[in-house]
Amino acid sequence: MQFKSFIIVIVSYACAIVLSSCRGEEQEAEIPLQISYNFDIRPILSDKCFACHGPDENKREAGLRLDVREDALKALKENPSAHALVAGKPEVSELYKRIVSQDTALVMPPVSSNLKLSSREIALIEKWIEQGAEYEKHWAFVAPVKAPVPSQGASEWGNNEIDRFVFAKQKEKGLTPNPEADKERLLKRLAMDVTGLPPTIEMMDEFMADSRPDAYERMVDEFLALPTYGERMAIHWLDVARYADSHGYQDDGYRTQWPWRDWVIYAFNKNLSYKDFVTWQLAGDLLPNANKEQLLATGFNRNHKITEEGGVIQEEYRVSYVTDRNDLFGKAFLGFTVECAHCHDHKYDPISQKEYYELFAFFNNIKEVGIESVIGGPETYAKKPLMRITDQDLEEILSFVNKPDTNQLIVSVMGELDSTRATYVLNRGVYDAHGEQVQPGTPKTILPFDPAYPKNRLGLSKWLFDSKNPLTARVYVNQLWQEFFGKGLVESSGDFGMQGDLPTHPHLLDWLAVDFMEHDWDIKRLVKQMVVSATYRQSATVSPKALQTDPENFYLARSARYHFDAEHIRDLVLASSGLLVPTIGGPSVKPYQPAGLWEGATSGRGLLSIYEQDKGSKLYRRGMYTLIKRTVPPPTMAIFDASNRDLCEVKRLKTNTPLQALVMMNDPAVLEASRVLAGRLLQEKSTTEQKITKAFRSIVCRTPTEKELGILQTYYQKQLESIRAPQAQQLVRIGEFPLTKQVDLIQQASLMRVINTIYNLEETITKS
Repeated sequence: MQFKSFIIVIVSYACAIVLSSCRGEEQEAEIPLQISYNFDIRPILSDKCFACHGPDENKREAGLRLDVREDALKALKENPSAHALVAGKPEVSELYKRIVSQDTALVMPPVSSNLKLSSREIALIEKWIEQGAEYEKHWAFVAPVKAPVPSQGASEWGNNEIDRFVFAKQKEKGLTPNPEADKERLLKRLAMDVTGLPPTIEMMDEFMADSRPDAYERMVDEFLALPTYGERMAIHWLDVARYADSHGYQDDGYRTQWPWRDWVIYAFNKNLSYKDFVTWQLAGDLLPNANKEQLLATGFNRNHKITEEGGVIQEEYRVSYVTDRNDLFGKAFLGFTVECAHCHDHKYDPISQKEYYELFAFFNNIKEVGIESVIGGPETYAKKPLMRITDQDLEEILSFVNKPDTNQLIVSVMGELDSTRATYVLNRGVYDAHGEQVQPGTPKTILPFDPAYPKNRLGLSKWLFDSKNPLTARVYVNQLWQEFFGKGLVESSGDFGMQGDLPTHPHLLDWLAVDFMEHDWDIKRLVKQMVVSATYRQSATVSPKALQTDPENFYLARSARYHFDAEHIRDLVLASSGLLVPTIGGPSVKPYQPAGLWEGATSGRGLLSIYEQDKGSKLYRRGMYTLIKRTVPPPTMAIFDASNRDLCEVKRLKTNTPLQALVMMNDPAVLEASRVLAGRLLQEKSTTEQKITKAFRSIVCRTPTEKELGILQTYYQKQLESIRAPQAQQLVRIGEFPLTKQVDLIQQASLMRVINTIYNLEETITKS
């Protein structure tokens, strides 16, 4: 049965590739009546022209700059009688003449670039020039405005404003929304999305029996109030913050940043506003009368990789730490690829190298060094500046930190120098190649820095949450949308710049961003808006027409289908089997892992040179508490696309590979869960049909159909007939959880295989 499952996965994967390759070319869309520079023209110029005629002065050809209208209208440097653009006259505009030229010596983009404009792109540029060649400021750099909510479809479909915007776009694209998913699938989707855990059978029974019109919304409120909500929300933020339990680099020693992780969970559960949540992490140490909770929050910017190797150059690594913080700030909060300006002016977006180092200056005044101490001692678990957590702290302000032992607890945090460290533009990004000295500042295209703000990280936080900042709210709303709908309204969630994807629903994104700000950056409220929407509650069934019209589901006429996050897959297995230990927070744990992985990739020094698997209850903690060693991340989680936490990551890949099927069939954690659940069911006074039904409901979170139940019962009977005592003994000894007493081993091994099959169903680990 397991081999057949594996073959099915392989065949399905191959079919997906074939179908993808066989899909015909999409029919070119009609040319709109009014051409938009932002949505129609700039993407073409950005892809095909800006590399040579964009903002990067060092790479600019022929002195021509096309990303600024004034420059594009000027007489050409090499031919003063000609102009790249002549408003209203494409036939005399050199830009148009070059893109339609048949002369390989004149055509643009040049033949050597391997770039070519389609007939539609050429037609768009021609019509744009005819209409006056008007430019617009990049959409993401214009402060969002709360667009009127569409009235179309208000009486036809939808629960809130989200649905009005979505329905209007569906109508525009010739799509119709799916009906609501059935209650069982909807409950599982909601539970996994909001808590990261499957619903219990009691929850299922309660929800199925609740016929009140607001039954679903009541369940949303119940899940949002659970402490598991904070754990689920924290996982995305740990990716953003590149949280790990080791320093990285070759020695990759142990670090104690987990109290900061405990704070993140706590902050989400108490619904700290996004404004305070971010401000404390960026500048909690600079707040007036800062307390230890606010100081602990700044561990966010000490989660980066830190070297412990001898012989390194102090300043080189110190600069790399500052660079990491600067790049994280751009990606996580601005959706802006500032790192592209580290060595030279950004080639596509309006940020100069000088502005990069002005932003860099905010993070360049920390009391830290490139390397300190040596491998081995407790003092290496955290790096200065650091905070010591006392027993009194744990009883008072830091009561949410789960400290299980009496060891000294220290955490790396932020702390300013008493003096100001000079910041320079680094020529070509080289740590000691000092160029022009700069002062703290922000990219002017986004929002000039208010001189009333202090020129430190607290001032930077004020700038970030300035009501005129066009990016902060949009970027986080988009990240949250991605968490609940599978992809953002801007698919390139880490890049809102000129090379990023355009929003599929720009008015919806802006409406949500402004609404988020108007309601005091309330995260739980925003989550509820999303999950109560009819858009979220749709069935995942896809019709042939919808698949052809919108294969990527950009316009949300169905629910998304993709595998759960790696941590949640582990959590589902543990929770459904009854093995899950629900303790929140505390040090990371080391569950089952193939032997020799750490030992084969280590310097042989430090606490993490040898993998010493934990015992007892530590084996059954939620996936988010699995210890992450950066140089050798947890293998099963990596197979399911978990981040290795080297750098800030705002979006995980979503892959489907045969290795994932092999994990579900052979991972000791899955086999142990199957064994334990089988033993517990055999201790109950119920029929075989009832036992299999309960297992199916616990794992898949719905009642099996008559056909499904018949197949599983037949498989169980075949296993009873084929499994022999020695094989049964071997199966029921998988894992370290105590053996179930007073049950027949043949029956347990047979039911174990049935349950393992249920865990291997695609539906089990797929959001649908």
